[in-house]
Amino acid sequence: MTTNADALPEDPALLQAMVLGLRAQITGMEAANRAYEALVQALRVTIARLKKQRFGPSSEKIEREIEQLELALENLEAARAAADPSQETDATETDETPAAGIAAPDLALPPRRRGRPRIADDAPRETVVLDPGERCPDCGGVLRLVGEDLAEILDFIAAKLKVVEIRRPKKSCRDCERMVQTPAPPRPVRRGAAGPALLAHILVAKYDDHLPLYRQGEIFARMGADIPRSTLIDWCGQAAGVLRPLADLIRDVVVASDRIHADDTPIRVLDPKKKRIEGLARGVKEGRIWAYVKDDRPWAGSDPPAVAYWFSPDRKGEHPREHLADFTGILQADAYAGFRELYEPGPDGETRVREAACWAHLRRDFHDVWKATDSPLARDALERIGALYDIEAAINGQTLDVRQAVRQRESRPKVEAFRLWCERHLTQIPGKGDLAKAMRYALNRWESFALFLDDARVAIDNNAAERAIKPIVLGRKNFLFAGSDAGGEVLADAMTVIETAKLSGLNPEAYLTDILGRIRSHDPRRLEELLPSMWKAGRDAKPKAA
Repeated sequence: MTTNADALPEDPALLQAMVLGLRAQITGMEAANRAYEALVQALRVTIARLKKQRFGPSSEKIEREIEQLELALENLEAARAAADPSQETDATETDETPAAGIAAPDLALPPRRRGRPRIADDAPRETVVLDPGERCPDCGGVLRLVGEDLAEILDFIAAKLKVVEIRRPKKSCRDCERMVQTPAPPRPVRRGAAGPALLAHILVAKYDDHLPLYRQGEIFARMGADIPRSTLIDWCGQAAGVLRPLADLIRDVVVASDRIHADDTPIRVLDPKKKRIEGLARGVKEGRIWAYVKDDRPWAGSDPPAVAYWFSPDRKGEHPREHLADFTGILQADAYAGFRELYEPGPDGETRVREAACWAHLRRDFHDVWKATDSPLARDALERIGALYDIEAAINGQTLDVRQAVRQRESRPKVEAFRLWCERHLTQIPGKGDLAKAMRYALNRWESFALFLDDARVAIDNNAAERAIKPIVLGRKNFLFAGSDAGGEVLADAMTVIETAKLSGLNPEAYLTDILGRIRSHDPRRLEELLPSMWKAGRDAKPKAA
């Protein structure tokens, strides 16, 4: 950019063009600066995610940092999109276009990544044809079709409520005077004015989208329906009660499996009789939500995945033992003492439940030491465990034979080397330190940590259960606490059905709409037909039959 006044042209038109060009250059530089800010934030998010993937989930602080960075990144990306010159149309020139002969400044903006929306094949479509007519606007001649341009715009159809009037005319026979009237169809909720689609929407909004009922009431009010919060609470609880037999059946299916993942998370529960305890307000106690997952997809198994939730008023070991009283097989979980009795041999000397340890929990212990002390030994442990995860990523979704062969060939030597490494260094470091505790945690449960090498069905970690717990954690930030123990049970019932439907690849709202519309009249002896996997199979078979 020149600063010599003598070099400036005297022609006002050229000066105006230069000013416009400089203005465009400044605008471009401002947009570039915002783009670089967004890039920096994006790199920070990527680094945090890579650390988490390489070294395991570290702490809730890392989770919160990632969430805040992603929110900031969204704002920066939106600001960049608003200032992006490529958004302006280039079909016609405006008065702001620099005059001919004046070179436009180079706007060396980095390319902005835009993800193309993926739309379902059965999404409704509307075609708008912008036909120029039959005659030429210049000479009046007849136009002929030589081609067309096609563009797609994704639009939104606003949700709305409707009132369904059910009229049942009464008729009498002219001959025998018999009164004839069609029976009233069963309602999802007895004496309730909510239809199945509305109930499904309320349940999914509360338990999947984590939208409290009072916020839903505000949304319904904007749609023209003032629904009291007490009514929404009744509908929500009664709809979950209607689904309880289905939730119990899903629980039976999960416990009948021979290999499941287990985890739990706290949830605040109102209890007026409870005195104030550390970390909780008076009248609030800490209940638990337990999650048990069966998922054969990592080894290409044919059984559909499912997740079962239970609520308990505390974390006593009697609760998981009651949940798994009929379970026989491999339990993948953390080192919670309440599971210990399940692993003990029975009166006949046979072990009913075998423990599969979680390498992610072990990796997390080493990661916390490494982050706090920058220990090279902890870093070495993370690298060794990370190599095992690289192998697991390559065989995810493969058959049992492939998984077993790769684990024997590649994973077993690394696992054995890691055991020897722990034994060697444990004698060389302070025995009361966190690093030594992590090594002893691995060595004391070594048979459980090595079980995945002998059984290709066993996962390397318990992340399946941790993923099942995450919706509870997200919801906990919105609804704060359950109103009572009964409210915790309602939460567990609703989440069992909704999350199992999602594992089956279903839209939970569409699934619940159909289920709530006919579960009251469905034969209880054929309740398994309403399981998400069976419902999906029946839905997919209909187009083929047609």
